Amino acid sequence: MAKFLYRMQNILDIKYKLEEAAKQEYAEAVRLLAIEEEKLELLEHRRYGYYLDYNDSIKGRLDFVKIDECGNAMDIMDEMIVAQNEVIREKSKEVEKARNKLNTVMQERKMHEKLKENKFEEFKQEINEAEAKETDQVVSYQFNNKNAEG
Repeated sequence: MAKFLYRMQNILDIKYKLEEAAKQEYAEAVRLLAIEEEKLELLEHRRYGYYLDYNDSIKGRLDFVKIDECGNAMDIMDEMIVAQNEVIREKSKEVEKARNKLNTVMQERKMHEKLKENKFEEFKQEINEAEAKETDQVVSYQFNNKNAEG
């Protein structure tokens, strides 16, 4: 029996490799975004700690130095949180870009797989037609030999 060879198999193999690379890029972008979000959470936690210290220092005996230090610390933390939010926005854009790239590569791979399936169906149809033709020839030969003997 004939063997099916897809002449664009090397392209399909490349599409599989590109898809795997895109999956890895996407996973890395998601990992980096998670790290940055964790940093933001830590900054917000630190700011909350300064806020608690600030509230404690204005409720008890007034310690203006500590009040000023906590106020400055909260201002600095606010700036750091704003900066970290910007980093997170950038990382989110990178994740979205990686996701779009992955989707595109997956669509291309699926398209090539569909082409391969179509070519395989054509191949099977050709084999079936060749077998049917061969069977017809054998039947015709046997019928002609019976008539010639008879």
